[in-house]
Amino acid sequence: MSGSQIVHIIEDDTDARQALTFALQAAGHSVQMHRSAVAFLDCKPRAEGGCIVTDIVMPGMNGLELQRKLLADQDHTPVIFVTAHCDLALTHAALKAGAVDFLEKPFDNEILLEAIRVALGRQRGEYERGERFGEVRRRLEELSERERQVLDGLVAGKLNKTIGDDLGLSVGTVEGLRTSLMAKMQADTLSALVRMVLADPSAS
Repeated sequence: MSGSQIVHIIEDDTDARQALTFALQAAGHSVQMHRSAVAFLDCKPRAEGGCIVTDIVMPGMNGLELQRKLLADQDHTPVIFVTAHCDLALTHAALKAGAVDFLEKPFDNEILLEAIRVALGRQRGEYERGERFGEVRRRLEELSERERQVLDGLVAGKLNKTIGDDLGLSVGTVEGLRTSLMAKMQADTLSALVRMVLADPSAS
């Protein structure tokens, strides 16, 4: 596991925090311990590929409040809740907000390890998608204004002639711009180009 794939344990009970850390380290995970949600936020850990295992009932900021704070900060690090106070309303709220799992103490460590595996896989997927989207945006920035206008027409499903009429360009000019922009976007086909742009709403 790479150094960036850290499991952050947030638990106010010292014995529980240490026991979780020992179990996860024994399973090969890199672990950082935090005695509270505030302590976690104070050290600002933002490790791509990581996840959070947190108690939900803690003094000061509780687990749900931490989850809301992370989402407000656009931090989508996966969260796994553990608690000795299982409540259907709390469970529903946590899962609705995107929690990976909600485990009631005491739980089998294998169940927690499986939840962590899912969380890390989800975060890796998000990171990889973010990398792909970032590359698409970089390619878009290399397009000229005319190429971007032609691209917008193609994404909208317009024919070359229609795009030309809209922009006051000949069909030949549109075709040339289309060839150029597809090369810059590294798209082999029109369908691949459209999928590439539409996959990331912020790039369209």
